Amino acid sequence: MIPDTLLRLAINRLTVRPTEKQTLEELVDSEEFFRALTPALLSQILGRQIVRMERGPDELLCRAERDLSFLRARGCHAISLYDRRYPAALQEIYDPPYLLYLRGELPALDRPMVAIVGTRDPGAAAATASRRLAGEFARAGVAVVSGLARGIDVEAHRGAVEHGITGAVLASGVDLITPSSHRGVAAQILDRGGFLLSEYAPGVAPMKYHFPARNRIISGLSRAVIVVQAPAKSGALITADYALDQGRDLFVHRVGVDGVRGAGTAELAADGAPVIDSAGEVFREWEIEVPYGTREPGFSDAPASEPRSADEAARRRIELVRRSISGEATR
Repeated sequence: MIPDTLLRLAINRLTVRPTEKQTLEELVDSEEFFRALTPALLSQILGRQIVRMERGPDELLCRAERDLSFLRARGCHAISLYDRRYPAALQEIYDPPYLLYLRGELPALDRPMVAIVGTRDPGAAAATASRRLAGEFARAGVAVVSGLARGIDVEAHRGAVEHGITGAVLASGVDLITPSSHRGVAAQILDRGGFLLSEYAPGVAPMKYHFPARNRIISGLSRAVIVVQAPAKSGALITADYALDQGRDLFVHRVGVDGVRGAGTAELAADGAPVIDSAGEVFREWEIEVPYGTREPGFSDAPASEPRSADEAARRRIELVRRSISGEATR
């Protein structure tokens, strides 16, 4: 392993898996070695066939030099798996990013993070609930993580940024904010001490396959994932799946278990995800009081208890989903 930033930036621009990039770091000990990489040599190193390299080693090193200049000019950081600043929770997942590009500052390592995600086309009540819930967590000192996408994501950032720390994980380079209408929110996130994070190099545009990969980082950073509202086949359900695979707590919001927009959320509830409508219920599930001595309206110092279950109407909707999944006839 060689702690050379330029080589790490070049390795990260290779289109291979995160674990394979770690393997390359262990072997590539000089620019000369990197320049000698060919599809055949990569195939031998990685133990699988590499038919072609999208860009040659010389071009990758040139791009890495531009990346390094960008990071230095913008005050950004490239954090490797071997860096003590790398989030410990993210290191624990099956396929942690080889390199993280960071604008801003990550929360202290002892502070939990919570992911709030959902549909890009929420109902008005769900959008309001996302802002409110994020604000509750932020006031309590818990950083809110989301993807800066339209809908639930950006509403969560807006709610949190008014009261505390929030961070956005991007499916593009940290210099490309999409949609462009969210640049103002991104600037607020940084101004208030939050962060923008990506495993993709500067200048890399968002691709369709980047979003599921981005979602594993959102859940991996977090102690809990809360799906506010999600229709069937929503990308937020991918984040929920990652949360379960990674051993994270998974919750759904009470407002999001109704109607077509909430079909996916209702299915998660039917599968056992607790239904909540406040940050306090999550803290009670964790058996802690409001963290760090802060208080806000709606929090209680009552002894820890189970989160409230769904109300009767929500239970009926959830039961309908459960029956449809199992193939039972419903009326």
